[in-house]
Order: sequence, then structure tokens, then C-alpha cells
Amino acid sequence: MTQPNATGTLFVTGVGPGDPELMTLKSVRVIQQSAVVASFCKRGRPGHARSIALAHVGSNGSGQSREIRFEYPFTVEVDVGNPRYLAEMGNFYEACAAELAACLAQGDDVALLCEGDPFFYGSAMYLFDRLRSEFRTEIIPGITGMSGAWSRAASPMVHGDDVLTVLPGTLPEDELVARLQTSEACVIMKLGRNLPKIRAALARAGVAERAIYVERGTMAEEIIVPIVALDRSPAPYFALVLVPGRQGAR
Repeated sequence: MTQPNATGTLFVTGVGPGDPELMTLKSVRVIQQSAVVASFCKRGRPGHARSIALAHVGSNGSGQSREIRFEYPFTVEVDVGNPRYLAEMGNFYEACAAELAACLAQGDDVALLCEGDPFFYGSAMYLFDRLRSEFRTEIIPGITGMSGAWSRAASPMVHGDDVLTVLPGTLPEDELVARLQTSEACVIMKLGRNLPKIRAALARAGVAERAIYVERGTMAEEIIVPIVALDRSPAPYFALVLVPGRQGAR
């Protein structure tokens, strides 16, 4: 549908994997120029995306930009399979979208921040889904967390005809094993309390010896170790496992 010219534009803005210097020039410009900057966060905590973009949020050239914090009703406290999770998160995203719609309707451009890339496991996509038919939208891609992680780990991942599989650690252990056994290279996201299960699946699939644990890749608190040497659990939000491919001759 055609949106009225008087409305603002929603810029769904990827801010990269953590290092502020890995934000794109376009992301920086959009954040600096937008009348409203919105971001997600855990209750009582500074948001990850907001922290990455900190140096660029404030004056938008015509005055002080307005900031909006969207505090999740919960993060890991309720299992994703619980009906309560879908219901309450759905209501949360509806409320967030309504608040942004009010800003856009009055002509304000909005930069909605998202860690990594907005369309790769990003919460921002759920607001995009709800607003795209009514308002102008533009997606600003960002460097994904996995790209930052394998770069910092100096771990080439795929070549030739290698298949790269991205797995959420929330999958059942048997499914993780099956998928690990049928892909040359894998990235496992959403570790958290799933880390012991993931380690067991890596061992069962016969790939644990080449798996790499990366925590807060590209950030000051970065940790990169072989998964077999890891002595912690659970994993924090910014953590993933790399299983490099490139096992064949080239």
C-alpha cells in the first residue's frame, strides 16, 4: 500500500556484533538523523544495541532525539514452548508497535536498533511485521554476531560446496545431533541453559574436537576457547558455538 508522505520512516537498524567500530556508516547516519531512537532491553538493564550505538544517540541535528526503551516482560524465565510465552510476547510486541506507530504518524523518523542484523533472530523484525503495511520502512543490515565471532576466532568456516547450518540450541538433543552430522559447518545460537545439551550433542555427533565457543565476540570481554576446554554453564546472551567446515582438500 502507499503510505502518506506526512508520516515518518521506520529504519530497522542493525548495529553489528558488539564492537561499535563495526557499525555501518549508514547505520550511524540514520541513528544520528532520526527524531526517535528505540531499542529493546532487559528490565533494569541497559540494552545491548543501545550500548553499541551509545556514541551516536543524542542530537539529531535539529534538536535532541527522543529515546524509547522497550523492556521485555521476560527473557529466559519462561520457556518458548509455554503458551504464556507466545501470548505475553505477542502483547508486548503489539504495544511496542503501537508506540512507534504514534511517532511515525506524527511525522517522526524512527531508528529501531537491533544487535547484529535485524532479520537474523532479531526482535526488531516483529515490529517491522506489524508496521510495514502502514508506514514506510527501510532495513539497515548489520554484521551478524556469527560473522564477528568467526572473524575474531580466525576460523574460516566454509569453502567449495560446504553447507553451513545455523542451529538454535533450543532444539532437542537428538535433532541437534542429526543436523550436526549432515552439515559440513554449523553455528549454534541461543546457548544459555542449553549449553550442557549442546556439548553432549557435539560429542555424540563427533565434532566436539573442532568446535569453538565464542562469548561476546568483538567486545572487550571476549572469550574464545575450544568447547572441550570450556568450564562454564550457563552461557550468557552473547555466546555461540562455531563448528568450522573446510575439512576437504582445496
